[in-house]
Amino acid sequence: MSWRDAPPAVRGKLLRDEPLGPFTWFRVGGAAELLFLPADADDLAAFLKALPAEVPVTVLGVGSNVIVRDGGVPGAVIRLAGRAFAGVHAEGRRITAGAAALDAAVARAAARAGIAGLEFYAGIPGTVGGALTMNAGCYGSETKDVLVSAWGYDRSGARQELEVTDFGYTYRHSGAPADIVWVEAVYEGRPDAPEAVQARMDEITARREQTQPIREKTGGSTFKNPPGHSSWKLVDDAGWRGKPYGGAMFSPLHSNFMINTGAATAADLEGLGEAVRADVKAKTGVDLHWEIKRIGRP
Repeated sequence: MSWRDAPPAVRGKLLRDEPLGPFTWFRVGGAAELLFLPADADDLAAFLKALPAEVPVTVLGVGSNVIVRDGGVPGAVIRLAGRAFAGVHAEGRRITAGAAALDAAVARAAARAGIAGLEFYAGIPGTVGGALTMNAGCYGSETKDVLVSAWGYDRSGARQELEVTDFGYTYRHSGAPADIVWVEAVYEGRPDAPEAVQARMDEITARREQTQPIREKTGGSTFKNPPGHSSWKLVDDAGWRGKPYGGAMFSPLHSNFMINTGAATAADLEGLGEAVRADVKAKTGVDLHWEIKRIGRP
């Protein structure tokens, strides 16, 4: 009998061979061997502790910055959702947020509480857990600028608490242990009038709507900006803006945003990205590195 036939006892949901495409913004990809939706933090910890150590674990958030490959994801996929993981609470200059809370919800809560400094989260279409993992940022600010601490469970189910200095943050990268499933984070901003904070958020939101294909099946920024370069310009100059590749293309509106035009496969999307990387390297000598995560089997 395999681990999947006799998984750990949980209070949440366990779904076998569950298609993951509907959980992602690209709407593509295969199934999870086992998808676990924990009821709360204790349920998550117990599952990790009881799961055989050799079973790989993948965490999936709101799926805004990920390509799930067509062959699906082996092992256990964990998706945090619901009130137990998405709460946001303001006190003084600090915001405490669950890992499944949308970054935009954190920004809105900060604005209501008169906390400045987290406005940029209104421009990031992901969750707190993803922001912690990749030092998410935009418009000149990053997670490392406002994070105080975070906690979660490692692969053995043991609780781990990290201060911001423990993350070893660099551009779109965290040096924290990769096996931690984040549960909650604490941020700190500075006092300001709620209407002033909201006005800056409104400006960020308007800018996004004008310059990014936010109503398409997309995954946000495809490539990190190489030192001294803008990824969108490298893609644009190489002639890939609006050029079809199977059912995928780089958006005519923003050439660092890949979109599923309607019938793309994960292979189309990843193949397009790799074709562009190779072309830009050949033409300019510059290496483009993925910002979008690709998970699972081809």
